Amino acid sequence: MTEAQVQPLDVLSSPVRREIVDALANLPHLTSAGQPNRSTGLTAADLAERLHLHVTTVRFHLDRLEQAGLVASHDERARVGRPRRRFTVQPGQLTEVTAPDAYRLLAEVLAASMASGESHDAAEAGRRWALEHAAELVGIDVAENSTPASTPGAWLAKVGAVLDVLDRWGYQPTVSTADAGRTAQLGLHHCPLRQLAVDNPAVACGVHRGVIQGTLEALGETDATVSLIPFVQPELCVARLSTATPFPERSVPVPPTERPAR
Repeated sequence: MTEAQVQPLDVLSSPVRREIVDALANLPHLTSAGQPNRSTGLTAADLAERLHLHVTTVRFHLDRLEQAGLVASHDERARVGRPRRRFTVQPGQLTEVTAPDAYRLLAEVLAASMASGESHDAAEAGRRWALEHAAELVGIDVAENSTPASTPGAWLAKVGAVLDVLDRWGYQPTVSTADAGRTAQLGLHHCPLRQLAVDNPAVACGVHRGVIQGTLEALGETDATVSLIPFVQPELCVARLSTATPFPERSVPVPPTERPAR
């Protein structure tokens, strides 16, 4: 993989790299002019001691983080011997990774499925997890929203709850509608499980499709259909959510016929 191809979210799938970024992010590494303070930052040896790792292992991970633009390095001149290379968090490069830890959520979904003692595929595991956690995920009273939507606005409000859940996972979703509001198309940008989705789409995509389905079911949309199309573009997947509940037709008032002037 070339430097240009290194993606921050892929790099931070490693727990060790997340620990390194956490350690560096808590250091005062900028001057008032926004430039690296040469007396701050940590060396690979410093990080190795803090994280109880071999320094060679830390150097490998620092190299990957630097390629992804997540950390910066500078040499500190010593009176004797070689300069010491210190590392700091690269300013302005962490906006993509401020979302909750999607891999932690994935582990929670799969662990809950295994603990149930039943055999579930990834989609069913995601669905059951969403049903259990829907109230806390969407922040609304599920009991008051347990009947299918009867208008486009009510349906889109439930789609909005799905968007909130996907945002918690780390997606940057967008939405458009079709079929007079009965179908919502979600653009899922920057998959938080991208590398897993590439290597094993049945797990990553299956869990997320199940999470969408379970969230809708918890909100009373038990007959809604959900499809997920991965990687329609390198950083874009598309989910389509359709309600099976017919919306009542609205009568359009007909203006009275004007009488001809006498």
